[in-house]
Amino acid sequence: MEDYLQLFVEETSWFNDIVLGSLLPVKWWVSLPHFFRGWLRNYIGGTLLYLLSGVLWCFYIYYLKYNVYVPKDAIPTRKAMLLQIGVAMKAMPWYCALPTISEYMIEHGWTKCFSRISDVGWVPYFFYLTVYLVFVECGIYWMHRELHDIKPLYKYLHATHHIYNKQNTLSPFAGLAFHPLDGILQAVPHVMALFLVPTHFTTHIALLFIEAMWTANIHDCIHGKLWPVMGAGYHTIHHTTYRHNYGHYTIWMDWMFGTLRDPLDDEAKKI
Repeated sequence: MEDYLQLFVEETSWFNDIVLGSLLPVKWWVSLPHFFRGWLRNYIGGTLLYLLSGVLWCFYIYYLKYNVYVPKDAIPTRKAMLLQIGVAMKAMPWYCALPTISEYMIEHGWTKCFSRISDVGWVPYFFYLTVYLVFVECGIYWMHRELHDIKPLYKYLHATHHIYNKQNTLSPFAGLAFHPLDGILQAVPHVMALFLVPTHFTTHIALLFIEAMWTANIHDCIHGKLWPVMGAGYHTIHHTTYRHNYGHYTIWMDWMFGTLRDPLDDEAKKI
């Protein structure tokens, strides 16, 4: 068992070497304990992913495609986007604690993670991945909904994110502009799933970082019209009504529990 757990340690060490070794002098991080190396790697990687994806996406939709995807009067100001970046950057060190802690638990054998897809086979891998994603979708839906329904949680945590409540205040940078505890709570289903569903370690880490790109996507106010994906059109409605479209990747949970509001229906009513 110890030999198998060492595979996880070797993989996280490899991730550390790639990120930290490429960006920082070795003397700055080589003496850090393994746990803190992991946090530093997650912090640097998460920050770069957030800023690069946000800058490139904003440049594309607000400048290269000026007034094509987003009407001129709906483009957020630079001040609004800088405010969102500031909120996200204050929370980022805390966000990165979650994947670091999940790696610690995986490395110590507390979860159902497996290191190699060959350990289970491709068919079970895709089955477990599907169960994992369904669990995460359900968990995030209910966590998000309770952050609205439980008034103290909304007032002291989630309201920080909902100051961005219309098109000209929403941008890809709003995707991670949360109170730190709010952002962690909404990502907790990813970690809870590790104790219930056999999960490929590398896939789990990848999905956590894909979250940053996905949240940028659903805050850009562009409705992709790809059923049943919970795209930005749905999530923009969530920011304007506060009572609809709590889902994360798909519309299924909102459809099942009566909180779905379709942006195409809203457009039809305006005609």
